[in-house]
Amino acid sequence: MSRTAGFVHLRVHTEYSLLEGAVRLGKLPELCRKAGMPAVAVTDTNNMFAALEFSVSAMDAGIQPLIGCQVDLALDGTNPEGGSASPAPVVLLAQSREGYQNLLKLNSRLYLRETGEPHVILADLEAHAEGLICLTGGPDGPLGRLCRSGRHGAADALLGDLAATFPNRLYVELQRHPTETGQLPEPQRLSERPSIEMAYERGLPIVATNDVHFPDSDMYEAHDALICIAEGNYVDQQADRRRFTQQHYFKSPAEMTALFADLPEAIENTLEIARRCAYVAERRDPILPRFAEDEVEELRRQAKEGLEARLAVIEPAAPMEEYERRLAFELDTIEAMGFPGYFLIVADIIKWAKGNAIPRWSRTRLRGRFARCLCADDHRP
Repeated sequence: MSRTAGFVHLRVHTEYSLLEGAVRLGKLPELCRKAGMPAVAVTDTNNMFAALEFSVSAMDAGIQPLIGCQVDLALDGTNPEGGSASPAPVVLLAQSREGYQNLLKLNSRLYLRETGEPHVILADLEAHAEGLICLTGGPDGPLGRLCRSGRHGAADALLGDLAATFPNRLYVELQRHPTETGQLPEPQRLSERPSIEMAYERGLPIVATNDVHFPDSDMYEAHDALICIAEGNYVDQQADRRRFTQQHYFKSPAEMTALFADLPEAIENTLEIARRCAYVAERRDPILPRFAEDEVEELRRQAKEGLEARLAVIEPAAPMEEYERRLAFELDTIEAMGFPGYFLIVADIIKWAKGNAIPRWSRTRLRGRFARCLCADDHRP
């Protein structure tokens, strides 16, 4: 990678950051080309839905894909206002195949907690840290939040834990999203200096990111409407509800270099990270578990029993022979396409969801996520 590249975005939210990101994945390579950016990272919030599609489309366009994820990390303790500390984001980037597989495992851990929003804990990171580069999350990350609240001792202890978990693979993340007056928002202003000082004291590198949620500043109002939908707010609401600014767009290397002119190493380190991340997710045929010794026969058995159970509780609208003829046609089609195992697995998932009082809309999302998993390297449904 040429050093003339200047800057690489390491924190981009696509439409797969549901109701949060507005960067279209298909348009991302063109944004990079226009900016003269040879690489880019996609770090959607608490999911890797875009990993394979991103890898393929970026490579086809001659852009180096950096596969990552913004993961919410929960810490023990309480926040300054009282109550349990809420999870805060860190950014993880896959350096290698091992790192990619660890990122998949952490994505599973996000959704295996019995209570609360999706999150991981430090023990999860420690167990699956190999092959991953970690960015501390900027002003709204766990380190930044502790600095903002004046808990510098706790912040330094956390930084030590992260440095031990990611030896030579931890970067202290800085963000600057200046307001219309040119001043940094309070969270960034309060967290930046302490973060830099702790990084220098521990000999840790710093890195500059822009928390990209939309492609250009003209999309700010449209993106704000998207956030209102996600949070149940109104665009014309008087209360101060906005957590994004017009600066959360896909800035050019020149803009980022000017923004961090006093900290050139923070810009240069984006290129260093891009060079260290060499893994690309490969296309491969889906790997499905074998549901039965004879999946064709099992599918036919379940379908026949399901039809009989259904007709026992509803008034038939046609002769039984017509139902059997239509069922045979559908089963023949499924078998010809090689999908008996897929239909058996999806049926098993839906049966479990119904038996555990999962709402219908959630069952629909389960089916969609399972189908997407079939396209992802090394995912096991």
